[in-house]
Amino acid sequence: MEIKLEITKCSILDCPVEVIVNAANEDLMRGGGVCGVIHKAAGILLDEELFGFGGCKSGEAVVTKGYKTGFKHIIHTVAPRWYDNPPDKETLLFGCYINSLKLADSLGITSIAFPALGMGIFQVPLGIGSKTALMAVNQYQKVNKNIRKVIFALPDEIIYREFDRMLDKDKEYIRFN
Repeated sequence: MEIKLEITKCSILDCPVEVIVNAANEDLMRGGGVCGVIHKAAGILLDEELFGFGGCKSGEAVVTKGYKTGFKHIIHTVAPRWYDNPPDKETLLFGCYINSLKLADSLGITSIAFPALGMGIFQVPLGIGSKTALMAVNQYQKVNKNIRKVIFALPDEIIYREFDRMLDKDKEYIRFN
């Protein structure tokens, strides 16, 4: 099933979707950036649920309730720390998107919003990060059952422009409605 893709400059909390993705850290605890914004909006019950997971490895994803955010669920995924230079860093980043999409699809979700995973404090290069994100969504269309819309919430102007540029530059590889 084809997925409609949108990029927007809004906060992930303002996206009209059922599920949002959190750029989590390995221990799944409250952090800064997007993670801090989501945790603050969700409230303390999110922290309590996440504590029960005991963490999450880079490239993997877990799901919780949406709590006070108003979303059905929050999917938490951990991007690789680019500055640590793990040998499989691009595969791990790709896994963040694919595993989040699989999780949402398995829950019957039709709409999901992502931040720019890892492109902040984990220092994923913008070109690699944006292309990986868009390619993952494009590839997932081949097995997709339920997801109709994916939004990339990119309030940072530089990251937004990079996603827009990558969509235009690689349109022959990245196909969306």
